Amino acid sequence: MTGTTQTGSPLSPDQLSIARLVPKESRVLDLGCGTGALLDYLIKVRGCSGYGVEIDDANVQACVARGVNVIQFNLEEGLALFGDASFDVVLQIDTLQHLRNAEVMLRETARVGRIGIVAFPNFGHWPNRLAVLRGRMPVTKVLPYQWYDTPNIRVGTLRDFAALARQNQLQILDSFGLQDGQEIRFWPNARASRAVFKLQRA
Repeated sequence: MTGTTQTGSPLSPDQLSIARLVPKESRVLDLGCGTGALLDYLIKVRGCSGYGVEIDDANVQACVARGVNVIQFNLEEGLALFGDASFDVVLQIDTLQHLRNAEVMLRETARVGRIGIVAFPNFGHWPNRLAVLRGRMPVTKVLPYQWYDTPNIRVGTLRDFAALARQNQLQILDSFGLQDGQEIRFWPNARASRAVFKLQRA
């Protein structure tokens, strides 16, 4: 399956799969929205509204060029500027693993949004396990950095995240793996390069 925003920027197969989880006409907060491509797609194709949060100057400029509402803000400072259930959906797509306050931000995601959708690289994917067995840290399409220059300060698996969600009294509404845009529900912890969770406060 392929798709493009109306500005012409293609979404990855994984982004398209995640976009399908967002109900049409939702009010969305996209944390670490990057260039705004996913939010742009949700607004123009699924009739959503909302804001992105991004810290990088170039990404903020790209969001503005798309016409995407963006707030330049450091997520390490939390989400105190947003009230409870301010949004229908809060997205954290490939953001959580970059944060030092990952557990706090997970709780904040569930507080600010009626539902949260979180996606991150699954370190339990079989090529990653094989690389570690060979004595090296994995370098893959989803984890493309060397161990010494990676922005990912945390690595985790589907099982790790499920345990963290339970520990923080969050209800998992759905979870699966993604591999090249395909949902993996059979042994996703070993067979998928990306983990996806849909959750809410219990």
